[in-house]
Amino acid sequence: MKNDIFLRRQSKVIVKQGSDILPPAYVASMLKNIEALGFTASTSLIDRLLTLPFYEFMSFYEQLLLSLKRLVGAHVKYKPMYPNFPNEVMQASEAELYINAVVHYLTGILPNSEKQDVFPLFDTTDLRIIDLGTDEEFDLMMRQLIGANTSLSQTDRADIEWSLINLPALDLLPAVIPQKENAALVSSVLIKTKKLPIDVLSSYFKTATDVLRLATALSDGDISLSSPTLFKKFSRFERRSLLQLLESTPNVEEDMFRYKVKWIRLGEILHPGEYKHRFPHAAKGFDAVRNHKRPLTFYSKLEKALEQQDVSKAVSLLEKRPGDFARRIDHLLRLSTGEQEAASIIVAFATVAHHVSTPVLLQLYSHMKHRHRRRDLRVVFPKGNVSKVMALDNPLPSLRKNLCDGVRNACKDTLHDRFAKLPPLGNVWLDERLREQTIPFSQRSNSKTLKTISRGSKLTIPEGDTLRFFIWWKEGFVNGEHTGSVDIDLSAGIYDENWQYKEHISYTNLSSKSFKAFHSGDITSAPNGACEFIDLHIPTILKKGGRYILMNVYSFSVQPFVMLPECFGGWMMRQHIESGEIFEPSTVQNKIDLASDSTISIPLIFDLQERKLIWTDISLHHHVAFENNLEQNNGSVSLIGKAMTKLLKPTLYDLFSFHAEARGTLIYDKQKADTIYSLDEGVTPYDIETIIETYLT
Repeated sequence: MKNDIFLRRQSKVIVKQGSDILPPAYVASMLKNIEALGFTASTSLIDRLLTLPFYEFMSFYEQLLLSLKRLVGAHVKYKPMYPNFPNEVMQASEAELYINAVVHYLTGILPNSEKQDVFPLFDTTDLRIIDLGTDEEFDLMMRQLIGANTSLSQTDRADIEWSLINLPALDLLPAVIPQKENAALVSSVLIKTKKLPIDVLSSYFKTATDVLRLATALSDGDISLSSPTLFKKFSRFERRSLLQLLESTPNVEEDMFRYKVKWIRLGEILHPGEYKHRFPHAAKGFDAVRNHKRPLTFYSKLEKALEQQDVSKAVSLLEKRPGDFARRIDHLLRLSTGEQEAASIIVAFATVAHHVSTPVLLQLYSHMKHRHRRRDLRVVFPKGNVSKVMALDNPLPSLRKNLCDGVRNACKDTLHDRFAKLPPLGNVWLDERLREQTIPFSQRSNSKTLKTISRGSKLTIPEGDTLRFFIWWKEGFVNGEHTGSVDIDLSAGIYDENWQYKEHISYTNLSSKSFKAFHSGDITSAPNGACEFIDLHIPTILKKGGRYILMNVYSFSVQPFVMLPECFGGWMMRQHIESGEIFEPSTVQNKIDLASDSTISIPLIFDLQERKLIWTDISLHHHVAFENNLEQNNGSVSLIGKAMTKLLKPTLYDLFSFHAEARGTLIYDKQKADTIYSLDEGVTPYDIETIIETYLT
């Protein structure tokens, strides 16, 4: 499991030094087999493997092969409706395709097609290198992840939990855990496994909300506090410990009213009245929320000041809460009545900006970059699950450019002072392509993928003419209950440069009438696993006015993806589609596990004109605005697509530029660089743990 985590996160494995001499033929055979999956080994890993006894090498190889197959989706069998896709679909008439679909829907029977032999794969692919790692590097990776200044994904949390349970916990704990959700997660794991008691972890909990997150984590609830939690029955020791933590926090009553209903439910479990003499501060807070004794809180005072447009009063309050000041400064500037009042707001913010977290400063800096321009769309990511994007009309008036620049300068100066205290970087070379890589602020809703990048980032599409999308899913038992028949549908929408609909490829349109695009056939249940593919010929689509392709996955049977035993999708780049199998692991560019509590997924958008992939990883639910297929949702889907292609977020170029200016010297000769930031060497966008812990400090 340790190597599985290391391999997935950093393309490294740990192999202990042996004392034997393994015949090179065994390693050569391993290399040939993993090359078929799109991987190879570094020289240092090969040298280490050659020191292993035969039985240790075979054990390592078998586990590596299984892990690599899972990473690219080669651990399952692919049997599409038309096994000779795409030729079989190209050659069939509309009537044949229609009749075969009807027969399948009525009987479950698939067309009786015999799989034909194919030429070996002609395409050449760039192999991903697996390197030799160490236990110390693994521990550092986990410390960085735990100490990240951002929320973490479900996969991140699972990796942390395994590591804390199976490795010495104290070796993995950083001095500080700045992100409160992460502190709650780590503490809950250590408490549940009885590795460390609550009182040892008390330094992580500064507010009543921190304590609420811990109680939620111990109850396996949503630690973002965005959804309800059914609190568990805590032991007497846990009850006392939680109340003790709450007793030592300031502003208990005010903080508890932010999540009044949750605290009332938690109070029913903790029974604070039993300990009112021991923990009077905590008992008073519970009494207040239960009996509606709402204090005059900071937020009620602030809302009243804003409602009355009393900017001076609002600024006075916000100076005591710098993080809230940063989030409200746009509103304050819109309320300001003149240049002098607006300037005073910016001066006040600059005075307290050093108390604002790095992620918030970077987001504000980016937000103000374009606020002097009027924009038609506003993109909103709801708290708790940023994958559920909303594209809204933008009613906000533009701000004067000098005000935007004033706020940006305050953010930049603060970041410069903060980063200047970190170790020097020397000569720094910065890759221009990082301007298209967004900063990984919130990992909470990220899906598990072969290559992890931040939502909204862009990558160049490799050479090749054909995009091939794929999905695979299986129905069966989950937590002792059968899913029933599960129908997952793969679709692709084709749009012009203005996001006007051109055509779709889905179960309702297997063969395009306008483009060279084909669907492998609609399979409606998957007791043994099922798959679907779509081929899209880039030159033909461009020639006929298409620009954007949006990959879409629907749960037609409306079971959320999280309720399936397994469901994943991805895309391949294929040049010679007449060669190779339908699913060729070495051509997989990325694979995404579909495991969210949603029924619609939009993993990717392709800009064929710019030849760029835009990573979206959006999850949605069926509701009034969303039907069961792409063609019925074109208005909503195209709006989301347009919003994501125009998304303005802080980039890694911005972040690394700030660090370079504060800690080093920017140069233009990469050969003379002491520190490199790029897509493929030095610190890259895939070094998520390093970025979120070291650079967002």
